[in-house]
Amino acid sequence: MQAGSRSSRKKFSGKKISSTKAAANKNLDEMPIGDLGIIALPSSEEMGEKINNYIVQWRAEREHKRPAHAQMHGYVRDNYLIRTETPRFGSGEGKATIFDSIRGDDIFLLVDVCNYSITYTLRGKVNHMSPDDHFIDLERVIAAVGGKARRINVIMPYLYESRQDRRTMRESLDCAQALKDLVRMGVENIITFDAHDPRIQNAIPLSGFENFRPIYQFIKGLYRVAPDFDVSPEHLMIVSPDEAGTTRAVYMANVLGVDMGMFYKRRDYTQLVNGKNPVLAHEFLGTPVEGKDVIIIDDMISSGDTVLEIARELNKRNAARIFICATFGVFSTGLDKFDEAYKEGVFHSILTTNLIYQRPELFERSYYHSCDISKFLALIIDTLNHDGSLSDLLDPVDRINTFLKKMGVDRK
Repeated sequence: MQAGSRSSRKKFSGKKISSTKAAANKNLDEMPIGDLGIIALPSSEEMGEKINNYIVQWRAEREHKRPAHAQMHGYVRDNYLIRTETPRFGSGEGKATIFDSIRGDDIFLLVDVCNYSITYTLRGKVNHMSPDDHFIDLERVIAAVGGKARRINVIMPYLYESRQDRRTMRESLDCAQALKDLVRMGVENIITFDAHDPRIQNAIPLSGFENFRPIYQFIKGLYRVAPDFDVSPEHLMIVSPDEAGTTRAVYMANVLGVDMGMFYKRRDYTQLVNGKNPVLAHEFLGTPVEGKDVIIIDDMISSGDTVLEIARELNKRNAARIFICATFGVFSTGLDKFDEAYKEGVFHSILTTNLIYQRPELFERSYYHSCDISKFLALIIDTLNHDGSLSDLLDPVDRINTFLKKMGVDRK
């Protein structure tokens, strides 16, 4: 690629961010697969800028062992973001345009299918983008790449249609179909977080599918929220709000060395209400929670009815502080019920990540705390670009233990 082929890209001027030694030295030996190119769709522009800022600094500071190799040409740049547009016509139809050269690049596409703040005009009326709109725009960008990239990777933190991942009657299998569509279009790797059911990757068994869980970021966030946080079996317990999330809770409990409990929904299977069997009660399985801090961990907060009901049940059992951790804070029915529950003392704090759009009023709530995942995503991209192993990123036990040791926790 010619030296001047990147000159049309807008330079990114972000503030300096300190990088960890591990991030700076992780990829000193491996050669990159191709020139790195990051395409952040409008739904993920803010996250894309943060990721770009990290990688720009890491590579500027990194002393790669083979800097003179031809494949290292263009390795250190002041910007890895590729200019794109996904405009809509008045009829609602759209297109995608890429303004920079991507020939031979290792492309990483970022998309947030939950970002309803993006709007477009449909027949003279303002329309908010739905997950379907975001997904078709993703496909449009892949089509615009036109097979000219060396590799295409999709980072979709909230996996599109992940709640429709199995068939229980004559119904669609939307998530599996979406994954197959992406692979057919040439996507080699799909990166997601806390997939509703990770077994959905069986739909594309010969393609890369990585599912991360932000347990490490939650643990760090909990110490910021509560500096007196006590990680010991006598003072802490991890709780899953349902049987589907037990794996997540078991992992966190085992890493921290504390007890784990779960609730299961006792349903009335003799009737259907709005397509579901109504829940009669939430039954608890586990050791007593009396006097203990409790972490309710789940993949998402949608309406919030479930986690708030679970928090109330734990209060009835005389739990101490209740922390609600969820990878995705959807808050589909607003924040009023959370405000009321917080005033009643139902919970202490809510922690979610910035992997999907966060409504501005969230940050006005004293009980809400955001866990930034941009640095972690930058490390994933930097590692994959060098075709490095993701094992230590998928299983963050060592990083968690190092952090706990720093916080004075004795793991003997």
